[in-house]
Amino acid sequence: MAARLVEHGRPLQVSECDLPAPGDDEAEIEMLYGGVDPVDRYRAEGTVNAGSPLPRTLGAEGAGTVGGRPFVVFGHGVGTTRDGIWATRAIVPRAALIDVPDGIDLRCAAVMGIAGVTAWRTVTELARVTADDRVLVLGAAGGVGSIIVSLAHRLGATVWGQSSDPGAVAWLQARGADRVVTAGPDGLASELGQFRPTVAFDPLGDGFTGAAIESLAVRGRLVIFGTSAGPAGTIHLQTLYRSALRILGYGGLGDSQEVLGAALAHALRALADGRLDVAIGTTLPLSQVNEAFDLLAARKVMGKVVLELQS
Repeated sequence: MAARLVEHGRPLQVSECDLPAPGDDEAEIEMLYGGVDPVDRYRAEGTVNAGSPLPRTLGAEGAGTVGGRPFVVFGHGVGTTRDGIWATRAIVPRAALIDVPDGIDLRCAAVMGIAGVTAWRTVTELARVTADDRVLVLGAAGGVGSIIVSLAHRLGATVWGQSSDPGAVAWLQARGADRVVTAGPDGLASELGQFRPTVAFDPLGDGFTGAAIESLAVRGRLVIFGTSAGPAGTIHLQTLYRSALRILGYGGLGDSQEVLGAALAHALRALADGRLDVAIGTTLPLSQVNEAFDLLAARKVMGKVVLELQS
């Protein structure tokens, strides 16, 4: 069984799918779990990778076993230019297989290729967060935001999270947030009060980006890696130069496989030794892949959405 994209903008079709024999540089993997990310929904809609072949199986990150040995699957065209891994079994390039360190829950490993790497690189490479930082995480209850909260906390930073869901407050505090605010863009400054972050992480866009910029301390850094609330926003340019702020964008799609693979290996080691956590908010069977998209669009899930591929 596989989740097939037959036509952009239409629900995925979960159906039987014949597998070709693996080539010399390929492997057949029994898939166990697949991460569901906003970019997967964009691919289904045709706003990302619109020129890729149809029909094809979606799913760009996951975890499974080859000969009983656990691997993360990520990159090398999986789910983009070739069939992905939202399937009970898949043929993937051997280069896309990365060993899973001992002791890691494979559900958590399954989401490290995109969400885990994004959190790891934005925190450690772009923002270079240290114990001296005051960190604001917008959309903190989301799949990437919740990982950032845990990682920044364990680096010793003071961490404030933002979520539109009051029910996420205690959950985020348990993950390492020192305080959680529930305001939207218009009320963010008021709820932050005297808290002036040195770093803000923004996966939301829209009015949140301008509000985050206004909140930053002098020489602060804004890391933007998504626009789930809206792709356009207004920023006050005088604030940028008068406060000597830096805006750092992260996309990941333009980086080489070597760079992304190395980051994934680092992130998996951090997960194994407890430097970051992954929160699995909902696990759904493969047959409910379209419902998984609906949950992402509504932004109602705390943590990651994962597909169980053998259910």
